[in-house]
Amino acid sequence: MFSYVIGGIAIFLFAYNPIVQYLNLSSEPSRLPRTPRPRINESLLAIDGPNQTAPNCAPDAYSVHILSKAPLVIYIENFISQDERDHLLEISEPLFEPSTVTNDGDTTRRDASVRDSEVALVPRSETVRCVERRAAAFQGWRNDLWIERLRTQRYGKAGHYAHHFDWGSGARGWGRVSSFMVWVQADGGIEGGGTEFPLLKREAPDGKWCRWVECPEQQQATDDGETVADMPMGVTFKPIAGNAVFWENFRPDGTGRGWDESWHAGLPGKWLKSFAFYLSFLFLFLFSL
Repeated sequence: MFSYVIGGIAIFLFAYNPIVQYLNLSSEPSRLPRTPRPRINESLLAIDGPNQTAPNCAPDAYSVHILSKAPLVIYIENFISQDERDHLLEISEPLFEPSTVTNDGDTTRRDASVRDSEVALVPRSETVRCVERRAAAFQGWRNDLWIERLRTQRYGKAGHYAHHFDWGSGARGWGRVSSFMVWVQADGGIEGGGTEFPLLKREAPDGKWCRWVECPEQQQATDDGETVADMPMGVTFKPIAGNAVFWENFRPDGTGRGWDESWHAGLPGKWLKSFAFYLSFLFLFLFSL
């Protein structure tokens, strides 16, 4: 009899934690397995030198429109000026090289089936530093968060970037906490070529969105009768020069899990001119070490 009692206690102790965890699933979200934090290359971060003075920047002149709150996705009109766009085009031109992809945040490789474009890591001129400051101030983040250096991306014929996340799961939730996609130039000889978020839902039934995102023709014609339920799943932002899209990558629950809705792609366009291309740049914010 005594041996049965001992055996019962052992079984109870063995099964106690799994049972408690099962019953408390609703009170605590599951956590992702954490992968090692990749090494951070400080040469790719926009960090001012100790004796570097602040740039002389013009006042902000952009306007914002909230497309989604969970995840937070904001469309920004006139995020960069015409002069800033001209400057970015000039300094990017001699620096373009084939884009690469990575699976671990460290090693990179060329794979045109996934990403077919050119990229330039631009020098941090005063104009570039002003754009960096504007992007950082937009969020009001604390000082121990870094911004990556600005990269411009150029898409030509058949150019694309397959669906991907900007976030990864790692120790203490390392990764890119937020992203900016800003269009520098969008040639008139392109149809399509938008940035697609297939899992994102446009909740606002306001016809103004059809100026910036692709909308079915019937929605544009019958906007006054739209309801939230009429909105299709998926949002594709049109490439409009000077405008930007900002989104947050991580959920605010402390699990290190990113938003599934941030799954996005750079779609190929239909080219009407042989020399047509569009140019954008991407800002990414990193947690500090």
